Amino acid sequence: MSSLSLEAVQQFISNPAFHDYLAILKGARNGFVYGVKVRFPHALVMSVLFGKGDWQSRIRVIYKATKQHALNLAKFVTLYKSFLLIQKKANGGKERSSDTFIAGLLGGYIVFGNRNAVNEQIVLYVVSRVVASLIPRAGNPYSSTPAASSHGKPRPPDSRYFSVFAALSWGAVMWLFRHRGETIQPGMFNSMSYLYRDSEVWQDLRTLLWHNT
Repeated sequence: MSSLSLEAVQQFISNPAFHDYLAILKGARNGFVYGVKVRFPHALVMSVLFGKGDWQSRIRVIYKATKQHALNLAKFVTLYKSFLLIQKKANGGKERSSDTFIAGLLGGYIVFGNRNAVNEQIVLYVVSRVVASLIPRAGNPYSSTPAASSHGKPRPPDSRYFSVFAALSWGAVMWLFRHRGETIQPGMFNSMSYLYRDSEVWQDLRTLLWHNT
């Protein structure tokens, strides 16, 4: 590519008129990359610990889950930023407080509204963060920077309220596992079965210390 072409490209990507549109493209890229980074190691570990069948079938499961997670995040970021931009332009170039909720609502319904294993895990992860955000914040933030918006730094939960939150969370999930296990997300159910059920059964020293029965 000639220096003239490079200069033209640089001018294009630096032009404020195209910033919002290029941000959508960059957001899709970041969503895809993040999805791969998050899902691949998780799918790999879960396949090694709880996977069934030969390694060829396990690799297909890992690939499918990673691809779906990455593409869904890329789609969601694209739609979210696009809906934000549409609302902003419809409101004379100003962003309203409700715009983010509406954009997230529409994007979430379109991308994650279809129930499958990957989408369910992502939605449950998001829900847990939303619920946890209701815990009163501590007086001392992780950083001295004010955390009034997404441009600041998050503040940790107040330790007193977090203790209660943690206790209620674990009490609830252990009760569910014992009495209503069918309602727990499959990945977590498999992990809990490994920890709490498989650990109660063995036949000899090998199955006690090395391998489950």
